[in-house]
Amino acid sequence: MLRYLLEKEFKQFFRNKFLPRMVIGFPFMSLLIFPLVANFDVKNLNLAVVDHDHSPYSRRLAQKTTASGYFRITDAPGTWDGALTAIEHDRADIVLEIPAGFERDLVRDRKAAVMVAANTVNGTRGGLGSAYLSGIVNDFAGEIRGEWLASAPRLVTPAFEVVPQYRFNPNLDYRVFMIPAIMVMMLTMVCGFLPALNIVQEKERGTMEQMNVTPVRRFTFILAKLIPYWVVGFVALTICFGVAWLFYGMTPAGSLATIYLFASAFILAISGLGLVISNYARTIQQGMFMMFFFVITMILMGGLYTPVASMPAWAQHISDFLPLKYFIIVMRAVYLKGSDTTALLKPLIALSAFAVVFYAWAIVSYRKRV
Repeated sequence: MLRYLLEKEFKQFFRNKFLPRMVIGFPFMSLLIFPLVANFDVKNLNLAVVDHDHSPYSRRLAQKTTASGYFRITDAPGTWDGALTAIEHDRADIVLEIPAGFERDLVRDRKAAVMVAANTVNGTRGGLGSAYLSGIVNDFAGEIRGEWLASAPRLVTPAFEVVPQYRFNPNLDYRVFMIPAIMVMMLTMVCGFLPALNIVQEKERGTMEQMNVTPVRRFTFILAKLIPYWVVGFVALTICFGVAWLFYGMTPAGSLATIYLFASAFILAISGLGLVISNYARTIQQGMFMMFFFVITMILMGGLYTPVASMPAWAQHISDFLPLKYFIIVMRAVYLKGSDTTALLKPLIALSAFAVVFYAWAIVSYRKRV
């Protein structure tokens, strides 16, 4: 009986010309575009430089800010009030004020002060911009000190050098962090929405009444609904792997078999949730809105964009019941760190539990009405 039900499901799937194209095109285009826009790197910051010194060193510092690629000087007011006006009119995000006597103090006293003021209406942009500019100023101070030591060896003094080592993402490329999570989002969209519309679509067409009069057991019926989307999920995930390798040069540091193992449980869980929604929904619109609510909740609270540890305590407890959270942990760990199954036992247990619970719920919530 299962064989014939699967044959029916696959024929229904391929008979719809839109669905096969969507399964292939949606992951391909989304993974191609989303990593380019889902980027928290802050660049092209508007900088206002208030130079009261007008010395070679002050001009060199201003040039160094633009050479970093993070800043562009959009205003050079002569006064502090002029810089504040530039911020109020959105011509500047950050102000760098170089005081009079900057070069004199630097040469004579071996130290000088500058002021950095940021517009933090956008906290992320203001905070990261201030950090970038502070780093540039510190780097400038290091360059000057190195030049002095080279020209006057007697000034050489013991010094410590800190060389940071960034593990797993040495270039601090935000796309490397986001691409595995976007793959999970694609899998959630494909394997969540399609099952959520499956049974309710048959209700509207009237074919569900014909299924209800057959001796098919609920267990077999729900299994026949899950298996096609399990296959579809693997196809979509494989396409995502290909796009990540072809366009971004990313390959998992760990084993693909480990990812597919966890994906098996995740797809069953998210497809089971879709079937549960489809059982309760009476129209396609109801099914879409219900699934949309759960998908948006999982994306926003599952750690895709915001770290779960940064959320309030109540939100962290809610995220413990979201399968997307655990699969994102797995994808980032396997892709970036090369983790294996033994290091990811907790997500494996959680995803397996979600798969069992939603599958059982889908069976119980499906009512045969003759």
